[in-house]
Amino acid sequence: MAVEIKYVVIREGEEKMSFTSKKEADAYDKMLDTADLLDTWLAQSPVALEDEHREALSLWLAENKEVLNTILKTGRLPSPQVVENGNAAEDDSRAA
Repeated sequence: MAVEIKYVVIREGEEKMSFTSKKEADAYDKMLDTADLLDTWLAQSPVALEDEHREALSLWLAENKEVLNTILKTGRLPSPQVVENGNAAEDDSRAA
């Protein structure tokens, strides 16, 4: 018999995702926290978005926060392959 440890991210009583490492579960939970904050912020914007569109945009921005950070810091898009991977941290070191 095998013993398996599973880390589950639960939001509002709903299981969102499960992971085999605590680090991954914590990172996903933090990303969901960021998406919630972005959703609240976008709801206050002058642009009217349907709830589901605003939530989808918030989640997408949170998932791609490294690319967004690079755009805000440098005023330009990172290299296309970095944008595809959603990891602008690698490009930051090359841009400096």
